[in-house]
Amino acid sequence: MADSRGAADPRSAVVSSGAPESRGAARGWYVLALCVLIADQASKVLASKELLYAVPQEVFFWLNMTLHHNEGAAFSFLSDAGGWQRWFFAVLAVAVSTTLVVWLRQLTREQRWLALGLSLVLGGAIGNLVDRLRLGYVVDFISVHYETWYFPTFNVADAAISVGATLIVIDSIWPQGHTESPEPAAEAGEEK
Repeated sequence: MADSRGAADPRSAVVSSGAPESRGAARGWYVLALCVLIADQASKVLASKELLYAVPQEVFFWLNMTLHHNEGAAFSFLSDAGGWQRWFFAVLAVAVSTTLVVWLRQLTREQRWLALGLSLVLGGAIGNLVDRLRLGYVVDFISVHYETWYFPTFNVADAAISVGATLIVIDSIWPQGHTESPEPAAEAGEEK
């Protein structure tokens, strides 16, 4: 935009390029989500094959591998709801994943932390969705504990979702690459 003298209006300038990711640039973030999905599914197959259900195998004094089947959401929320929750969480995962795919394409190249977070959440959401559709439950097997205190058992997808959500929150506090230049202060005595 130009003013009456033909000079560019500084209020219309954007600090970053502001250009959304191209299909090729966003593709890298989709590949990362696919890697999370593959790591998640491979680890769940291995855990299901090698571990006995609910029998802990100590790795470190604070870490066990313990196979569990979670029919609910995080921390077994709604696990005893009668079966409808399988389809509810599947539809929710499809909706969230679709939103994340579109959101990733809208990001600028400078928004790397946000894109990383969204990719991790996307890969994790699809990983748990595959379990829910294929098995009717999510395979969990990582058990962190201290003496008699146990954190709820989780999996690679859950870890990716947690790290990704943390990055999204951090980006919302300290955003990258999508800030506009501030409005210039009105000069004293300047005509409008």
